[in-house]
Amino acid sequence: MSVLHQLLKKYWGYENFRPFQQEIIEAIVSGNDVLGLLPTGGGKSLCYQLPALALDGCCLVISPLIALMQDQIQRLNALQISAVHIHSGMTTEAVSHVLDQVADGAFKLIYVSPERLQTRTFLSELEGLKISFIAVDEAHCISQWGYDFRPDYLKIASLRNIHPHIPILALTATATLEVQLDIQQHLRLNRARVYKQSFKRENIFYATFYCESKPSEVVRLLKKNIGCSIVYCRSRKQTEVIAKHLQDFEISAACYHAGMSKERREDIQSKWMNNLVDTVVATIAFGMGIDKADVRTVIHYDAPESIEAYYQEAGRAGRDHKPSKAFVLYNSTDLKRLKDSGLERFPSENFLRLVYQSICEHFQIPTGSNPNKYFDFDLTTFCTHFKLPAVATHNALRLLEQEELWTISDAVFHPATIYFTVDREVLFDLEKTHHHLHWVAIHLLRLYGSLFYYPTPIRLSVIAQHLKLKISDLERCLFQLHQMQILEYIQPKDCAQIHFHHTRADSQYLIINLNRISTLRKKHNERVWAMVRLLEESENCREKVVLQYFGEAVQADCLHCDNCQKKHAIIPTVTEAENQMRQLLATPQTIFTLTEDVTSDVAEQRMQIIRTWLDKGIVIKNVKGFIELAYRPT
Repeated sequence: MSVLHQLLKKYWGYENFRPFQQEIIEAIVSGNDVLGLLPTGGGKSLCYQLPALALDGCCLVISPLIALMQDQIQRLNALQISAVHIHSGMTTEAVSHVLDQVADGAFKLIYVSPERLQTRTFLSELEGLKISFIAVDEAHCISQWGYDFRPDYLKIASLRNIHPHIPILALTATATLEVQLDIQQHLRLNRARVYKQSFKRENIFYATFYCESKPSEVVRLLKKNIGCSIVYCRSRKQTEVIAKHLQDFEISAACYHAGMSKERREDIQSKWMNNLVDTVVATIAFGMGIDKADVRTVIHYDAPESIEAYYQEAGRAGRDHKPSKAFVLYNSTDLKRLKDSGLERFPSENFLRLVYQSICEHFQIPTGSNPNKYFDFDLTTFCTHFKLPAVATHNALRLLEQEELWTISDAVFHPATIYFTVDREVLFDLEKTHHHLHWVAIHLLRLYGSLFYYPTPIRLSVIAQHLKLKISDLERCLFQLHQMQILEYIQPKDCAQIHFHHTRADSQYLIINLNRISTLRKKHNERVWAMVRLLEESENCREKVVLQYFGEAVQADCLHCDNCQKKHAIIPTVTEAENQMRQLLATPQTIFTLTEDVTSDVAEQRMQIIRTWLDKGIVIKNVKGFIELAYRPT
């Protein structure tokens, strides 16, 4: 058994690698640059976590989402793999302390967000770190022609100036040929080995439904497709409405969105993970990094904006390779929204300048100053105060971020963290002067053994319960210890942040690359129209359309989408259809139940039989509106 297989068995309990995992890992271990394209659920994270254990030094993982970092680190620590992350909100001292521990060999993986790469503290200490290789997760974010461009990803290549010879591993689930080339160019990959798994998902049935009554259609699909499900909605309010609607029809469902408390989100996710709730109705961020293999159904209540987004979200179904289904519901409102989205996604120049001016006023940043500071930011409060439309404002903030005016972090929960900045002797002296603080400090060390080494996430409720204190009293003690410079205490946060890192200009003289925005709008419209064509496609194999979009040559139909089902269906003869109808009408049925499980051609054939039999009196419609045989043989 090879060393790689031994590590796979020891830490993850698997006997074999998934497709292309071993090839990617061996290429990295051999010192090659690699671009890996693995579909959602293809095991991308293992491709850098395992070689990090096999190589000397520490793997530097660059990830755009703090929530994903936190989730992965919790899993790694549970596997006894040492990992840590650096994120916005950490003080300079805290970052420096973590990097000192990395230099001492305390961790095999260090996760950072892309905006952290250019901070003075990080760059000054990076040169002295023994980095085994760099892993770039969600690498499509580096391409301006992709659907989720992040400007700070463009700075990753500057790490080559510090560590020119260490390999880079770029990973993504969705990238067109144009984006793949962009990734290799912007990361300065040197003769990269490219491993691309097919975008085919043979266990997923794809279908789209045009329907004006989406709530009833969701109920029908979930009643018909029993098991673990996700329903994706565009807005927080909509998740609440649809979840309530499902509950009214006795479907086990709960809503999930970023506006809920952390405790409530954790409770819902835990119940769903443990199959105590069947269906989560959520905004599209739900499911990222969540390793749940038995999702049977994914329903898009609103049409996605791009094939990339659709494929990635639909791919959260059937990770266990068992038969699963992905449905999209759309109507005329969706089509209009998609076709008009270019103007909303890329607002006018005047609106961009208005948002910039409002942000500067909101944070009280005078012209000519450069605060280089993180500000807590709530979009709803900001838009309400300045009377700005929320969606267009959100898009304007992202466009201005791409102009490198600021960086916006994710609105995720940052747990409280502490670490001691003094040695144990100082704590012993503390008992003489502040007995109650000494008591708190000693119990903290008993609960968390790493407090002298790096900032450690803590749970205030657990500590308070252990000490038999109110949480407010515990926080007062921590604040006092922080003010005495005995420990570094960072309060928990549950909001987004804006890192304002340029010299504030007068909004009317602000330089904005309008040509770039115009090009982005054009690319966006191309992606939207590709999605519209996929929705409205009624003849060609739906998966074949998706594969061709990603540049994958394919000849045969998939045979597991609605169009293939219709195209390759065998229409029974009239005699066969009439015999089937008599069997179905052994008990009274609705028109809906008689036609719901068949193709449109068979459904029309059955409807013609019903109309003919109604005229001849063979069947009748009873007082409840059900169709039943007029004469039943005894």
